[in-house]
Amino acid sequence: MEPFVLSNEHVHLAMPTAADVDRITELCQGAEIAAWTTVPSPYTRADAAAFIEEVVPESWRTGRGNTWAVRRPDAPEGPVLGMVGLAMDTSPTPERSAEIGYWLAPEARGEGLMTEAGRIVTAWAFDDEGLGLARLVWTAFTGNWASRRVAWRLGFRVEGTVRGFGVQRGVRRDAWIGTLLAGDPREPVEPWPSAEAGDRVGADAGAGEPAPRA
Repeated sequence: MEPFVLSNEHVHLAMPTAADVDRITELCQGAEIAAWTTVPSPYTRADAAAFIEEVVPESWRTGRGNTWAVRRPDAPEGPVLGMVGLAMDTSPTPERSAEIGYWLAPEARGEGLMTEAGRIVTAWAFDDEGLGLARLVWTAFTGNWASRRVAWRLGFRVEGTVRGFGVQRGVRRDAWIGTLLAGDPREPVEPWPSAEAGDRVGADAGAGEPAPRA
């Protein structure tokens, strides 16, 4: 599959390029992204270069995944504000599935950018002229309320917590798992768990997994 752009009046999504290596290095060295994703830590410029030059183009070429850099629509060549992507499930069935993942720069949070990015990615993923998926899966390490907030807004139904489901740098961690089916509403379908989340109900995503593993 050839890389392509997804955009609307709120967000511009395009495959990251070599010009983004330094910016991705800077963002992935941030403590919060390191805490909630599986990026290498410490994160180096070589890690970012390998992500841009090898991982991303190879996943597009083979159809194993799609990764977009998040930018503002009025600055499509501007600094990367985050990453969103899909990782395909290779199970041998015509009912195709993928996992969505995302992270966002600290200065871009609270504006709904990741929610908008998630909306256009999920719409394309389910569209018959896109991937024609039957299902999307979202996972996040337990406690990542910012990522869960975006998934909730997109209509994902949290199926529960799986102990030791995720592996982060050799350590198993508990994770939440949610699903969104092609025929589901693309809006919240269950109450926000405010009693658990307390005041940590942020307006956008700090980090999620798994697709854009810069």
